[in-house]
Amino acid sequence: MIRFKLGEQIEKKQFQEGRRITIQEVATATGVNRMTLSKILNQRGYSTGTEIVDKLCEYFNCRVEELLEYTQPDSLESGKD
Repeated sequence: MIRFKLGEQIEKKQFQEGRRITIQEVATATGVNRMTLSKILNQRGYSTGTEIVDKLCEYFNCRVEELLEYTQPDSLESGKD
């Protein structure tokens, strides 16, 4: 499963800039809908397109692997196929 590390990137940016970064601020700066960002943050396994990944990487000045990671499915989910 692909996991977004959006929360970690927001925390990193907050630390670097010494201020609070809101989801609305990220939405406004990237042009990504606030609801989409909320889903990325809160819905496990949320799927989105590469255009959004590109915008977020540009905003956070990070590489794709700093925003996304592959994790093995939980043992409970592995039986759902």
